[in-house]
Amino acid sequence: MKHNYLNNIPLDKAKEDYFSHLKSKGFDYKTETVMSAEACGRVLSQAVYAKICSPHYNASAMDGVALKAADTYGAGESSPLILTPEQYTVVDTGDPLPDGCDAVVMVEDVTQLQDGRISLLSAVHPWQNVRQVGEDICMGDMIAPSFTKISPSLCGAFLAGGVLGVQAIKKPLVGIIPTGDEIVSPKENPGKGEIIEFNSAIFSAMLSQWQAQTKTYGIVKDKKELLHSVIETASLECDMVLVLAGSSAGRDDYTSTVISDLGEVLFHGIAIKPGKPAVLGCIGSVPVIGLPGYPVSAIVVMEEIVKPLIGLYYNSERECSKTSEAVLGKRVVSSLKYQEYVRVSLGKVKNKLIAVPLSRGAGVITSFTKADGILTVPQNSEGFEAGEKVSVRLLKEKEEIEKALIITGSHDPLLDELSDLLRKKGCGFSVTSSHVGSMGAITAIKNSQAHLGCIHLLDTSSGTYNESYVKKYFPEGGVKLIKGVGRLQGLMVRKGNPLGIKGFEDITKGVYVNRQPGSGTRILCDYLIAKSSMDKSRIPGYRNEEFTHTAVAALIASGNADCGLGIYSAAKMYDLDFIEICTEEYDFLIDEDAFASDEVRNSLKYLKAKNLKTDSLKWEVTALADFTHLNKKGEALMVNVGEKDITQRYARAFAKVIMEEETLQKLLASELKKGDALAAARIAGIIASKRTWELIPLCHNIPIESVEISFETGGKNELYIYCSAKCSYKTGIEMEALTGASVAALTIYDMCKAIDRKMQIAEIRLLEKTGGKSDFKND
Repeated sequence: MKHNYLNNIPLDKAKEDYFSHLKSKGFDYKTETVMSAEACGRVLSQAVYAKICSPHYNASAMDGVALKAADTYGAGESSPLILTPEQYTVVDTGDPLPDGCDAVVMVEDVTQLQDGRISLLSAVHPWQNVRQVGEDICMGDMIAPSFTKISPSLCGAFLAGGVLGVQAIKKPLVGIIPTGDEIVSPKENPGKGEIIEFNSAIFSAMLSQWQAQTKTYGIVKDKKELLHSVIETASLECDMVLVLAGSSAGRDDYTSTVISDLGEVLFHGIAIKPGKPAVLGCIGSVPVIGLPGYPVSAIVVMEEIVKPLIGLYYNSERECSKTSEAVLGKRVVSSLKYQEYVRVSLGKVKNKLIAVPLSRGAGVITSFTKADGILTVPQNSEGFEAGEKVSVRLLKEKEEIEKALIITGSHDPLLDELSDLLRKKGCGFSVTSSHVGSMGAITAIKNSQAHLGCIHLLDTSSGTYNESYVKKYFPEGGVKLIKGVGRLQGLMVRKGNPLGIKGFEDITKGVYVNRQPGSGTRILCDYLIAKSSMDKSRIPGYRNEEFTHTAVAALIASGNADCGLGIYSAAKMYDLDFIEICTEEYDFLIDEDAFASDEVRNSLKYLKAKNLKTDSLKWEVTALADFTHLNKKGEALMVNVGEKDITQRYARAFAKVIMEEETLQKLLASELKKGDALAAARIAGIIASKRTWELIPLCHNIPIESVEISFETGGKNELYIYCSAKCSYKTGIEMEALTGASVAALTIYDMCKAIDRKMQIAEIRLLEKTGGKSDFKND
């Protein structure tokens, strides 16, 4: 008998058209909250930001003794230094650094003497063998962008950053329907003509590896009406449906017909062998795929169509463990004693795969979460030189790595937000960024080790930014300088400015924290020192260097330093006071060959977009403004409360829900099928009130002291909801009270809507506010 198929379309064309059609029908992922400790293997649906620093206290990095570094100066092998028990404290790795101590001497470098005294043969410098606050993660740092597959190290990074739960893409539920008169459930002694049904077990296991859940339905006999019923049910219960067998053109092959009756068939017959009889259809937005009955044919279809479809759902790339040759972008020095594994970021620049080593600290877990590959340094090797060709074990598909846009240079949270935005827009490439300072960016671009460099280099002779450096280091051209954004640079100081620092010349009043040599901020610092005729040696902490603005802010907020130069957004993130110094130009230096690439053009498009200030980058780009309600373009901005006084704030809000009398009685008696609605509403209202700043972009993150939700009845069919909130802060708490009342009302509505379709939230309003300039009470 001749088998007639609807199509014989090439595989790539079938997938492209099929996936495009599914997207147009609304095929997309769902989300759920997953505990961070249980999130390995899941895919993030939104970016994750650190809520605390890691470490969140100054911790000993070694077993030994904690002391003041200054007490060890002068110690040497020819002149051992003797310390008394009052001058040191014995500590173990991870112990908090005792008050008054700023360094740790390793236990192997300590000689114990009589009467508790110790002898030291060498001195230590401040913060040696100490993990300072924020060494690994700084509060507010993006730990991972949207659509990142969560690795074991990321689970640890989330917890280290105080993130207990994350928003993940819900695993798709795939319905598996085995069909056939001759198919039977697995048993030890099948009869003649009975075929053991094992395909569903194979496909369920494959789908599990691809991060999908499965539901296997009972075997369906070759009757059209039975198949129609099961496929219809599965399409309502699942995110995707696989029909096993029945996809060919025999007399009992009904899969294509039934899918067409319930929805639509796009292709029946793919130009692959084996696997030709596959059926690609959908019912609404639910993909329904008919797999060939022969297992080898079906496996081919699973690998070539179903697996990419799961990838489409997750918007993620496949994993791999291949190796590739790369050019090392930075020297790697290693001990002769060990075989060392160095995490690297990878990207393709001018047809060369560039490997840039990431931080190698044993406690820096984020270096693993950002890695694209692993470089192995053999034992008895001193390492590799920059520019040397090395073999790298890939942690991602090479195609994905080669599409990465490599950005280096001056640190700014803008780069993390750009990376997240590009992923959300589905641009098809990722961003790999490293913080090496503005001069590091010039070096990387000059050596063809990056596509784009971020620079803010002050010409101290002219007061201009960047252009003179480009002319000096690229006299023959080959690069483009794109004007970026303006940023406020200034002194970040502890809240309340306890040392009374008024300008840069006052940094000698406390401990200063600096940026690394070659960074634009360091150049600005040295320029201001020279301009003020200051002596660097008389600035406490001048050689205390960090690589990011957030790291500087974290040290100041933790009390490890008193002040440091940085950008306004970093001070705002850590609730520090900010003393403006200047407005600088943060520009983008781009290799001329890379300028025409899709990756660079897309990045510039979003950086320059008119709607940038209303997107996730708002807080960074608008750092130049004074944060009034509206900017010059009429765009809404957060109100600046920096100059306001902290007062005791109180607000009370009200919501009214009208319902049937019977519904109200069941609600009050806790007789609803969904449970105690009042208790659920109280919890939901309190949680929502505390998270108002996450729900409403223009609200501040207020340190709420208490939230109370209470209920009263009004007549026979009205429920009154009251939310009271208190805090000590610079701005009012009205929105928090209103949010609590609103969400409590919505929770009541959700739990009662099934039995009372006429229920309505009739009123939400503010009753009272105190602690501000315009207090009122309106019951």
